[in-house]
Amino acid sequence: MAFTAKDVQALREKTGVGMMDCKKALVESDGDMDKAIDFLREKGLAAATKKAGRIAAEGAVVAYSDGKVGVLVEVNSETDFVAKNEEFQKLAAAIAHTVADNNPADVEALGEMKLAGSDRTVTENVQDKILSIGENLKVRRFARTEGVVATYIHMGGTVGVMVHFDVDDATAAKDEFKLMGKDVAMQIAAMSPQYLDNASVPADVIAHEKEILAVQMQEDEKMKGKPEKVLEGIISGKIAKFCKEVCLLEQQFVKDGDITVAKYVENTAKALGASIKVLDFVRFAKGEGLQKREDNFADEVAGMIK
Repeated sequence: MAFTAKDVQALREKTGVGMMDCKKALVESDGDMDKAIDFLREKGLAAATKKAGRIAAEGAVVAYSDGKVGVLVEVNSETDFVAKNEEFQKLAAAIAHTVADNNPADVEALGEMKLAGSDRTVTENVQDKILSIGENLKVRRFARTEGVVATYIHMGGTVGVMVHFDVDDATAAKDEFKLMGKDVAMQIAAMSPQYLDNASVPADVIAHEKEILAVQMQEDEKMKGKPEKVLEGIISGKIAKFCKEVCLLEQQFVKDGDITVAKYVENTAKALGASIKVLDFVRFAKGEGLQKREDNFADEVAGMIK
């Protein structure tokens, strides 16, 4: 599989490793990006698992909650300027409301539904805004959860989080619970956990991590010659550390590093004399995985004067 200079640059952005090492990794992996990341990690050069690709597209993530249903929606635009436009914000909010009311199966089905507060469909309203604003707009994705949720939108829509709780309505109405819910949502926004808890981590992910660690140890001079049981113990310890980094409930609570998120939720439940359980969460980062339009200003001007 061939690769280009852009592939080398993309690998560098994902791993933070130097260009020459990235090029070597792609050569060794025959151009396969995932295998190249594993190669760099095995060499101890890339410390983290597949970092999210460069956030490229513009737009915003918006949230909606009415106490019974929670929604996150990502709507993309071509520029950040348009995403801050009041008309864009109103449209995005109405789309979120539409998702809450109608529970569409997917984005395509959502497009065919009447927009909340309008007698026209979501698609028709988006097309109207494209004509009036002068930029392409797109509803990219949404998440809908029934039950008690806490939502948090960071920096005007760069990141959106929704957390689903198992809790009784009386407790959910209390200010202490609402503060805790917001804190947990902000934790997710800041620390980007991949899973809820240890039990949520797929077995193949754990196995893959162990393979990476095993290769690292084989190439570490200090580890050579150590008994197998010692190496297994080291790997187990590193796996435990990995889980604490990627599992929400195992993470150190940002606002109090002496306790985990699970302990913070437990403490709040105890103080309220109630049962509170985090069931699930969704985190959308605006434009993650999308390629940003790269405009060359000089070429644009040259084209205008031809």
